[in-house]
Amino acid sequence: MTTQEQIATVTRSRWRPLTWVVPVIVIGAVLVVLAARWFVAVPAVADFIRTYPGTSELPAWAPVGFPLWLAILHFLSGAFLLLIALSGWSVHHTRKSGKRPHEFWIRDNDRLFRTANPPVRITLTSWWHLTVNSLWVLIGLVFIVLLFCTGQWVRIVPVHWDVIPNAISAGLQYASLHWPHEDGWVNYNSLQLLTYFITVFIAAPLAVLTGIRLTPGLSVRLRPLDKAFPIPTVRTVHFSVLFWFVAFTIVHVALVLLTSPLRNLNHMYGLRDDESWFGFAIWVLSLIVIAVAWALLRPPRLDAVAELTGSVKRR
Repeated sequence: MTTQEQIATVTRSRWRPLTWVVPVIVIGAVLVVLAARWFVAVPAVADFIRTYPGTSELPAWAPVGFPLWLAILHFLSGAFLLLIALSGWSVHHTRKSGKRPHEFWIRDNDRLFRTANPPVRITLTSWWHLTVNSLWVLIGLVFIVLLFCTGQWVRIVPVHWDVIPNAISAGLQYASLHWPHEDGWVNYNSLQLLTYFITVFIAAPLAVLTGIRLTPGLSVRLRPLDKAFPIPTVRTVHFSVLFWFVAFTIVHVALVLLTSPLRNLNHMYGLRDDESWFGFAIWVLSLIVIAVAWALLRPPRLDAVAELTGSVKRR
């Protein structure tokens, strides 16, 4: 078999699962919508949705709209999250495939840490993953501080017990394709609120803690924790959190574009509550910036960046 035939065979094997996965997903989605529409038509369920329309009331002092700092941090966190997901998947794929990496980053102890300990040696992909993670954590800390200093926290932290039944109601409305009332400029619906709360205050800290546990060098020093938190379990949790972020991003972007897209994009990217094309233009520009950054931050340019904090060696 020639090289071209081998490549063609591998390509077909990669895409073959889509021949049954995509139809199954489509059929499953249609069945969910039909079942949800039947369910919400049941009188008791209809009464439940009327009682809990999907939104929990905010305190009178809750801020309206979005400040500039939130828009900037939203863009930066999204950009770094994309880089984290791509680099994390690369690290996972390399480990699972058993292939020997060809590029390594070695910490310069004399220049950075002035220590006699043996220098840390990790793959270049791992270094990139840890670097963008560190920047993402820094952005997250700034976000949390500003969130609580400005009162914006009340928009993504539950303050009333009725957030639970309202979230269930919003979920049923989404599933039946009868979208719940949207007014993100003033108040998120309860399902959005709970999802943002889980993402910011549960998934993000869990990603950071498990990431620290898996960091080369630190994982050796944390060996006393192996019995309580073995590395395979920590790695599974860390990878599961990655899937949460990916799924959250896909659903989040899909709902933004499916429910009043121009108004939604203006909220976060235009800092205004109207249906002009301004927010859409800024959003497209932000996507271009992220794409250019991803294209530039690849070898050999990535090697040059890595050499600012150590040395890059090739096998």
